[in-house]
Amino acid sequence: MNNFSEVQLKTLLINSSSSDSPSGSSMTRWERLEAQITKLSSRSNFWHRVCSFIWFPLVFRSGISVRHLGSDEYVATLPFKRGNRNFYKAMAGAALLGNSEVAAGVFLFNICGSEYEVVCRKFSYKFLRPCYGAASYTVKNAEEVRNELRRKIASAAEFNVTVEMQITQETATKNARALRIGKSELSFHCTPKAIVKQRRKRRKDRRKA
Repeated sequence: MNNFSEVQLKTLLINSSSSDSPSGSSMTRWERLEAQITKLSSRSNFWHRVCSFIWFPLVFRSGISVRHLGSDEYVATLPFKRGNRNFYKAMAGAALLGNSEVAAGVFLFNICGSEYEVVCRKFSYKFLRPCYGAASYTVKNAEEVRNELRRKIASAAEFNVTVEMQITQETATKNARALRIGKSELSFHCTPKAIVKQRRKRRKDRRKA
């Protein structure tokens, strides 16, 4: 887990008065604070849990956590606890499906950062077998998706991106093969917040006219 010390937290909050993006000078105080909260929630499980408790109570109750394996590598884990199980003592389909979007969203936020609004437009999930343990979410062809995202972000325009998730059941034995329990395909629309702000201003001006 990548926890933040008190000094690091204070530094991030102080930096909310400025921004590392070109549009930072035109951002409001709330927008800068929102950017810092987004960074905290995508880098630290503790702040991910805090933000989930406030804004996404269903995600908070599911207990999904993110473990970083590298600068851009991660795996999301959904615990096999009572609240996530169904009548047959298997992982509930709704828990597997709903947290698939959360896992894919964390992956995108780590790359897009706080400068983009990310909205899921299309979502399909295929169940392969019942799950009787903790579930792990990983992105299929993650390096290719990261490279595609970086190319699209460089254009500074809004874009669509498709993310395929592989869902497996964790095993108690260290070297045992993980069981594939499902796969999902999610389409997201990513819009720079600068564009969103411009559209909001135009709508406001039209109402005044």
